[in-house]
This record gives sequence, C-alpha cells and structure tokens, in this order.
Amino acid sequence: MFLDKPYGWTSRQAVNAMIRLFTLPGEKRIKAGHAGTLDPLATGMLPILLGEATRYAEMGLNADKSYRVSFDLSYQTDTLDCEGEVVARFDGVVEHSALQPVLDAHSGPIEQVPPAYSAIRIDGKRAHAMARKGEDVIIPARPVTVHAIKLVAFDFPQLTLDVDCSKGTYIRSLARDIGEALAMGGCVTALRRLSTGGWPEAMMVTMEQLQAEPQACVLPLAQWLREMPEVALAEALASRFVKGQRIQLPTEPGQPDPGDQELPVRVFSGEQLLGTGILKSGHHRTVLHPSRILPSAQQRYI
Repeated sequence: MFLDKPYGWTSRQAVNAMIRLFTLPGEKRIKAGHAGTLDPLATGMLPILLGEATRYAEMGLNADKSYRVSFDLSYQTDTLDCEGEVVARFDGVVEHSALQPVLDAHSGPIEQVPPAYSAIRIDGKRAHAMARKGEDVIIPARPVTVHAIKLVAFDFPQLTLDVDCSKGTYIRSLARDIGEALAMGGCVTALRRLSTGGWPEAMMVTMEQLQAEPQACVLPLAQWLREMPEVALAEALASRFVKGQRIQLPTEPGQPDPGDQELPVRVFSGEQLLGTGILKSGHHRTVLHPSRILPSAQQRYI
C-alpha cells in the first residue's frame, strides 16, 4: 500500500499502525516494513509492505523519488528544518532572477553532505543521536543525482520547489545548499513526497481510508514488482522453481530475452506469484535462476 503519511508521524509509527490494523485478533503479529524513510515533518507517499512482500522493500529504497518542498531563506536551524533550534538569521532580499542559475547548478549529479540530524550511522552510532549529545558529526559528501528542479512558487523568503531525485538525496541538505548559494538560509518548513519509483499520487491512501476498508487499500505484490518482465511456468516447472532448482526454459513466443545481461523477472504459475528469479542466456536455452521464493508458493508446491 502507499500510505499518505500524516504530519508528525515517524515512519516507524506508520509501520506499527499498519501492524495493529492488519494483525487479526489471536493471530501472530503480521510482519511489515516501509520502503523509504520520511521525517516526522514530512507527509506523503510512504510505501508499506506486509508479510512476504517485505522481502522486496529495497525496490522502494533504491527507487527515484519526487518531492514538493518549501523552505525559508531568512534563517537556518541545526536540524535544517523548522523543528530545530535557530542558529542563524539572514538579512537582505533575493531577487527572482537570481533563482534559476542556482537551481540549475544544483541539478544533475552532485556531491551532497547529509544533515547531521539524520539516521546515517557513524562508527555504529546514529548521526542524530550524536548531534543531540553535542558530539561532532562529520559526514562525508556522497554522490546523488537531482534529475529535475521545478520552481513552484517564490514569495521571499519562502521558496517552493518540486524535486525529482535519486535514492539517498536529502531534501533538507538540498534546501541548505541552495540557500547557501544565495548567501541566505534554507530552513525546510514543509515537505511532501509525491512519488516513489514513479507511482502516482493517486495511489496514496489516508489513514481514514485504511481504517474504513483496509483490505481494499492493499495492492498485490505482483503489482509492486510491475517493472520486472514476467515468466510463466507450468506446474511441474513451478515445483522445481520453489525448490531452488535452475530451469532451462522452453523457447516460447513472448518470453523475455536477457541478451548478454542478467534479467530480473517475476515468476508465475497460473495466477500465483512464485517469487523472482534471474534470466541468463545459456548455450542453447535461456536459464532461470531462482533468487527469492515466496513462502506461500512453497506451501503450495512442496
């Protein structure tokens, strides 16, 4: 499901709420996890996976993201957002004409220093825990890609942008860096994730919708894996697949062709998703290598 995360919730709180909602009375606690942390300040798309779908959380963690961010150029805080302590205030005014060159300079592949108040681990410690204790937090710059920055609104000192970016991009850091390039602050006042991995905003569901019709809000795992080509196996081959055996696939029209590469695929038998595998070209036939097998498929075929 794609939860429209409420303001003020941590991502962990959102996951815990889903566990409570989907665990049946008297049953074992359901497994759940999210696919990309959102700060408590942020709202918007938080993919949450249930049960065996949690095995594929990295597809959201590694996906591109889209955000709408508003930040104030007149001040900065220690956390780079409006929930922190003010550490600097800035005088002066930024003209509209000065914005686009700075936005362009922060697009494309860039080196970015994550915020001190973040979940990054330094020598086994969370950066935010170190920062709250007053310890020095030194995080090296890391490469990220800002695919696009669109100016949505500018009414000094408030600036609102839409940002499409790669995994690992910190929007608070981007706001800080844009502000510094303008010789100003860059304190985030509002942040909303619009998309993960290209999934549209319309896919998001609110807590009210979930509480009213929880099952109607859950998508099939196969849909989460939509970008993987599909391989269909007959019953006999399905039994071999779920036992972890490599399979030489018969040549059939429409079968995915890995070429000279390894091709991740989702594997079905009839309507049942068995798991995922890797297609590789063999000497005479394409070979399917199991990579992740779903417990529900093992229960049926083993």
